[in-house]
Amino acid sequence: MKLLLIRHGQTPGNVLGQLDTDHPGPGLTELGERQAEAMARSLANEPIGALYASTLIRTQITAAPLGKLHSLDVTVLDGLHEIEAGALEKLTDHESHKRYMGTVFAWAAGDLDVRMPAGPDGHAFFDRFDAAITRVVDQAAQGNHETAAVVSHGAAIRTWAGRRAEDADHEFAARHVLANTGIVALEGDPDAGWKLLHWDGSPVGGLALADPTAEDPTGGNVTGP
Repeated sequence: MKLLLIRHGQTPGNVLGQLDTDHPGPGLTELGERQAEAMARSLANEPIGALYASTLIRTQITAAPLGKLHSLDVTVLDGLHEIEAGALEKLTDHESHKRYMGTVFAWAAGDLDVRMPAGPDGHAFFDRFDAAITRVVDQAAQGNHETAAVVSHGAAIRTWAGRRAEDADHEFAARHVLANTGIVALEGDPDAGWKLLHWDGSPVGGLALADPTAEDPTGGNVTGP
């Protein structure tokens, strides 16, 4: 099956550069709402048979225009939420960003015992995200549809795809940005493995919907200056 992993639209926390992972989380900025509408239009011709969002409300708001366009309900699925920042929650400084992203990409490289400060380790993250994706695949088989869209979060998508996609790894995921409403498209299933089809790091509505002034820690190039 084809799996579209879509990052949510811009939030106030993204603009401020906050590590903002608590539930229920913020909604979208005005730009984020426009990004969500543009994302839906860009996927108008995709044969999406099911649409999922995380338990954080920013993903549900982002998914709504796509659901309306395809006449699909948005299924809120536990396990798709962002990687919890633990003691780094709400921090905006560069060192905290580096520690957070360094931790999650250590997981993508296979070092699952590393723990977020006062937060989860890699085993906990992959257990719950894998379980959610398996549920998406199982429901796709039951519904006999070929494509499912999942609206999730920057660090979660990059970390999971960096470990699970055959054509990517942790270094690829660290180098490749995933801006708000960026899409990672995969094909396969949990048993056969996942092939990376494309990684559209910029907002799918075009760079006019990007915000270069936002200090966005979970979407940017981790290996750059």
